[in-house]
Amino acid sequence: MSQTSTKVDMLNGPLFMKILIFALPLAASSLLQQLFNSVDVAVVGRFASSKALAAVGSNAPVISLLINLFVGISMGANVVLSNHLGQRDDEGVRRTVSTVSLVSVVSGVLLMLIGIGVSRPILELMDTPADVLDMAVLYLRLYFVGIPFFLIFNFGAAILRSVGDTRRPLYILVVAGVINTVLNLVLVICFGLGVEGVAIATAIANMVSAACIVVLLRREKGALQLQFNHMRIYGKELRRMLQIGVPAGLQGMVFSLSNVVVQSAINGYGSAAIAGSAAAVNFEYYCYYIIVACNGAAISFIGQNYGAGKYDRVRRIFRICMLMGLVGCFAANALFTWQNHFFLSFFTADPEVIHYGAIRMQGVLLFQFLACSYEISGSALRGMGESMLPTIMTVFGTCVLRMVWVFVVSPHYHGFAQLLQVYPLSWVLTGAMVLVAYHVRMKKLCAVRV
Repeated sequence: MSQTSTKVDMLNGPLFMKILIFALPLAASSLLQQLFNSVDVAVVGRFASSKALAAVGSNAPVISLLINLFVGISMGANVVLSNHLGQRDDEGVRRTVSTVSLVSVVSGVLLMLIGIGVSRPILELMDTPADVLDMAVLYLRLYFVGIPFFLIFNFGAAILRSVGDTRRPLYILVVAGVINTVLNLVLVICFGLGVEGVAIATAIANMVSAACIVVLLRREKGALQLQFNHMRIYGKELRRMLQIGVPAGLQGMVFSLSNVVVQSAINGYGSAAIAGSAAAVNFEYYCYYIIVACNGAAISFIGQNYGAGKYDRVRRIFRICMLMGLVGCFAANALFTWQNHFFLSFFTADPEVIHYGAIRMQGVLLFQFLACSYEISGSALRGMGESMLPTIMTVFGTCVLRMVWVFVVSPHYHGFAQLLQVYPLSWVLTGAMVLVAYHVRMKKLCAVRV
């Protein structure tokens, strides 16, 4: 397949099919990345123990907390590249590619060192049960050894996605996913390594995906080509990336912090509740990545059209992405919840664990489509260069509410199902605020143009 055939003209012609063609591989890519963790959870749950399942699953909020800042910065890179492409600024594209590449390496090494250092303290702060603590710490430290490669892939994929190329990152993740699955089975079943086996398998898969994305970027033609001898950080591009990416990353970090607080409350219900929640949350991630795909489409398409001053197309892009997100996410939510015991059985055969997992799926997963309201609206604002406002609103509407719920409401409204009700409530509140902010922004843009 030629390089040009993987790229999408976002500035001209019909939008629906282009957005769909862009979003489907992006959703599949995100699902495959989540599959790394899901396979870890399934293998240890089926072939090790429920405690090993709890140890691996309880780390998901911690991992998200630590990596979200840098994932947000990669989102900023996507916006900056898309704006330059919309303006036909090849030199700006070259400077951004150079900056993105070096930032991915530096931030990856930094995050690895931080992750290894804080693994035990942060898990202890979460009141991780003593019977799973050591396994959880071991898994988390080994997982962070592969984080530099994870970030290299994600930053590299952001470069390709800025021109509409979502297929080649997907092909890479297919290969890495197969490697991860095979190594999981071999290391856990044949060598009996348990949590350390699945962590090593994930790290190796991340190395493969990073190597492949670097090879693709080295072979690119024109402004997107990665040139090692010209790699440097350009201040203007870095500032713009950080201006957009840091608020998005901080939002993700605070969002994950609120989930860490909720996870700490879940830990109080014992290892079966932890394992059940860990199994159920995999399906939340699968459905959420439908929203992520629509977010990515909104950022790239709106970024280019905003840069080109095509505000009518910006409005149409938003409506298409929102519709796709709502319909796709709700369909997946309903399917997994309808057959919750069947899907949970892939991760565990323990009836108590399945019981807790089903409670989470019925109380959280079924309503997850509501998150489209603030996620896609926020992505549209970021594509137009406005990152701080949706961050502030999401931090208040989602994160603050969850913390208040855990520390103020839950002690008087006790129960596992009652604890989880905070998720749909926070989605409704946050969505209302960010939707209003998007419409106000669009009204101002149209007024200025007139």
